[in-house]
Amino acid sequence: MTTLRLRVLGTASLALAAALALSACTGAPSSTTSSGAPATPASEDAVWPRTFENADGSTTEIPAAPQRVLSTAVSVTGTLLALDAPVIASGTSTGGAWFDQWASIADERDVDPIWEVGSFDLEAVIAADPDLIVVATSGRDALLDQVEALQDVAPTIVVDYGGQTWQDLADELGEATGREAEADAVEESFDALVDDVAEEITVPAGTANIISFNGAGQDNPIARKGGAQAKLLADLGFTIEDPDPSWHTQAQQREDFVWAPYENLTRLTSETTFILSADDATAQRFAEDPVMANVPSVRAGQVYGLGVNSFRMDPYSATEIVEGVRATFAP
Repeated sequence: MTTLRLRVLGTASLALAAALALSACTGAPSSTTSSGAPATPASEDAVWPRTFENADGSTTEIPAAPQRVLSTAVSVTGTLLALDAPVIASGTSTGGAWFDQWASIADERDVDPIWEVGSFDLEAVIAADPDLIVVATSGRDALLDQVEALQDVAPTIVVDYGGQTWQDLADELGEATGREAEADAVEESFDALVDDVAEEITVPAGTANIISFNGAGQDNPIARKGGAQAKLLADLGFTIEDPDPSWHTQAQQREDFVWAPYENLTRLTSETTFILSADDATAQRFAEDPVMANVPSVRAGQVYGLGVNSFRMDPYSATEIVEGVRATFAP
């Protein structure tokens, strides 16, 4: 199992590296920011200043192509890196860590880990001297209440990574940074990978579901058809089972997941189950739960990990998911 997983991740890294190489070829030769981060100049045809429409309904004027981008949301940083944006600093995950799927890229580009999720340091933002700041609307790394203070430092845009695909987010970030061509190239390369894998694999009969399995006594989110993970599996040829929205235990309905009580997992009907944020070995915790013994996917022996990095979708983790599906379902 370990050997297979390493092979999958290695292939995923090569696939995305090819995509990013293609995106890099769409612009002028790269220069380097004072922090050491690559800074591919925006297209000569780009028009500045430009007005960015924020996810909170406001607008931000960006006077020129940014050369020093600060991402306050670690969940957004991976997509910025995939566009070769000049990220000089970013908020991090718990414990000051980057997300595994792009940690090596952030280290190579000398991105400054400015604070860990749940924290905020305005003085550190000022010291970083950014010319564009990116803020998220939701998630643990959201800092909507700090937008006004951040706007006093540099133009600040607001994005909603939870309510759209990484491709949609890439288009928005491409617009904000003048890297539309890089966004198009990464997306086109990824689409080609998905098409190739969809042709190679044999999809099991019946439907499939995606579960973030937390076990008894807790909510266990189930992916909805409108979520990024479900859409990706659908593009690969799977028919996704949509959970009953009435199972949702949170105050606000979501398009991506239903937060379901543990007991409701036994009401799912799919012959295939993917476990979020898990490899195949970890996913067996669901298959071995005695309460789940009669769930169709458990009876069929078709419970799989969607990937250890599959919770937060960006170009890197999405590529890992596709290559993982190829390794499991290709003849």
